[in-house]
Amino acid sequence: MLNFIGTYECKLDNKGRLAIPIAYKKQLETVINEPFIIKRSIFQSCLEIIPHSEWSSIMQKINTLNRFVKKNNDFIRMFTAGVKVVEMDGSGRLQISKDLIEFAHLEKEIVLSSSVGMIEVWDKTRYEKVIDPTNVDFALLAEEVMGNNEDGNNVS
Repeated sequence: MLNFIGTYECKLDNKGRLAIPIAYKKQLETVINEPFIIKRSIFQSCLEIIPHSEWSSIMQKINTLNRFVKKNNDFIRMFTAGVKVVEMDGSGRLQISKDLIEFAHLEKEIVLSSSVGMIEVWDKTRYEKVIDPTNVDFALLAEEVMGNNEDGNNVS
């Protein structure tokens, strides 16, 4: 599993192409020649760039869902809505489709933010609002998410 590191500001050109920063290209060395999946985020108005090998792992889990259960079908439909397969061009850019640009409200100024095995694509203004410390008590969130494992014990 890939674990991306870093947050980078970049620009979306007028044709919807996103130049991937060199720091991410170095982290993508093992998968740079495979296709990438670009999809809508589930919880935020941003996009997710996922290497095809990571996407395959996600889809293996999804394929275990019973398709004769309506909520499973509904989830699969919503999860895969707008999914695009793209390849990096010779200049290290990924083409983002107009429907995904509209979904994420992307303007020219973009932020790419690591999110474990994927890279989130944000409109810069929206990203800054989401990470604004006045919107979330991060210490409390960290304690709730990381403070206990499923046995009720501290993670550390």
